[in-house]
Amino acid sequence: MKTLLVFSRLIDTITENIGKAVGWLILIAVLVSAGNAVIRKLFNMSSNAWLEAQWYLFGGAFMLAAAYTLSQNEHIRIDVVYGKFSRRVQHWIDLLGHCLFLMPFVLLMVYFLVPYVLMSYRSGEGSSSAGGLIVWPAKAILLAGFVLLAAQGVSEIIKKIAIMSGDMEDPTPYVPTHAPLDTAVAEEKGA
Repeated sequence: MKTLLVFSRLIDTITENIGKAVGWLILIAVLVSAGNAVIRKLFNMSSNAWLEAQWYLFGGAFMLAAAYTLSQNEHIRIDVVYGKFSRRVQHWIDLLGHCLFLMPFVLLMVYFLVPYVLMSYRSGEGSSSAGGLIVWPAKAILLAGFVLLAAQGVSEIIKKIAIMSGDMEDPTPYVPTHAPLDTAVAEEKGA
């Protein structure tokens, strides 16, 4: 298990570095969008390439940060239901969710995206819009995002098993955001 946890930490480190770095893509997308809007208003000019560049930047930030979001336990779940269970049951829900839903989905996406990206790259596929960008980099970002998400899924499965077997402390203990107030706390606040 120790070797698997070392592997998991390596995946977490890679995911964290990429996730934090791609946050800057949002700022660049905003600047590209603002620059394009200013040029369009001042000079009555527009460019499909600039519009597509901002889509690529935003899509890249979203896809490449998805694995980091998973590592931070920030993906959406139904907290109202999830929060009613004991922490042990929550770990089982997470483990089964990763194994039965996340991993089959991301692995299927990787399986179908590899030939999709290769075909686009080999053909030099371009945008259907006049003056647009080449398309394969956007498709490659999509593939990279799912590969990262698959790797992070493996890391999360390793960590869940380690936590449940007592080989690791829970790094992200679940604290419900909608928990009822304790009566002592409610009395202190005058409720």
